[in-house]
Amino acid sequence: MNLAYRDIRHGLGRFLLTCVGLGLLLGVVLAMIGIYRGLVVEALTIARAPAVDLWVVEANTRGPFAEASRIPADTREAIARIAGVVAAGSITYQTVEAEYQDRKLRLYVIGYEPTRPGGPPEIEEGHAIARSHFEMVADRSSGLVLKDRVRLGRDTFTVIGSTRQQVSSGGDPVVYITLQDAQKLQFDLAPPAARIQMARGGTGSSGRDTVNAVVARLHPNASPDAVAETVQRWKHLAAVTQEEQELILTRSLVDRARRQIGLFTSLLLAVSAVIIALIIYTMTMEKLKQIATLKLIGAPDRTIIGMIVQQALALGLIGFAIGATLIASIKDYFPRRVVLEPDNVLALGVIVVVVCLLASALGVRAALRIDPATALGG
Repeated sequence: MNLAYRDIRHGLGRFLLTCVGLGLLLGVVLAMIGIYRGLVVEALTIARAPAVDLWVVEANTRGPFAEASRIPADTREAIARIAGVVAAGSITYQTVEAEYQDRKLRLYVIGYEPTRPGGPPEIEEGHAIARSHFEMVADRSSGLVLKDRVRLGRDTFTVIGSTRQQVSSGGDPVVYITLQDAQKLQFDLAPPAARIQMARGGTGSSGRDTVNAVVARLHPNASPDAVAETVQRWKHLAAVTQEEQELILTRSLVDRARRQIGLFTSLLLAVSAVIIALIIYTMTMEKLKQIATLKLIGAPDRTIIGMIVQQALALGLIGFAIGATLIASIKDYFPRRVVLEPDNVLALGVIVVVVCLLASALGVRAALRIDPATALGG
């Protein structure tokens, strides 16, 4: 006869209600882990989208994501001539707000050269940009669909293709337009500012022949570090390999969020351990007379310890299953991406088991101190 099963069955309703409450708490812990993984994935999405090996940016910067970077557009031709470079493309990045269906739509605009690296990695619906002006490929999270028309700056763009899960590190949906349109949007002055500039003797333009970065794909046998060193010999440029770019993004853009979420997750795990310990202790104290009776009839200590430990493990594992199922079913409704990786879920499951074993120690200690003579009391 399994004493833990018998005891749980005796108070099944209360036990299941306790499991649900603990499951909600563990679900929050799992959600925080998924949110952190989602932050990392989103931070790296834009950097990985071009599928390149090298980023050429303004000297003494780590741009274009961590810092501002502006370099001449003709840098691309110089990079393309370096030994080991297979293809190179110019890119601009900017965040804009557009009016769409009587609401503000915040977009992360990427300008690229359609025949060169830098465009969307995959188009799920529609087709790639075919014209030089006023066409757009938008991520589905923006709410834009094919043939929608959106005004960016002084021009109106038509959505001709859609991508999926292309967002900036801030969670803004990405749209792709041609480099010429992006340069006009980013570097052309607004009419009032242009008139002021012209009145001062300027040209009314801030210099459109500028990009934020040049990306390059290298030959499989070429060393990214060697090519980067070649670029860095030009004192007005800097070069960052893809590996270094991802390291910069994870350390500079999501480092504070990682530490904060990690601390919050640790606190939630500590709270879960305390709650499990208190629940098991309470369940043990409610069975003082029954445990004393077991001792009086000669039940060994390992039987009593096994009952308490099994109840603690059942409480933790059932609660963990409830929390994991809940988060897995609602994660797509979060405003930011929640990434639940199997190894993270497994690691949390192992932690829950360890916490349950440690938390059951309080109940075991109380049970072993019970005097068998208590069973003979009134």
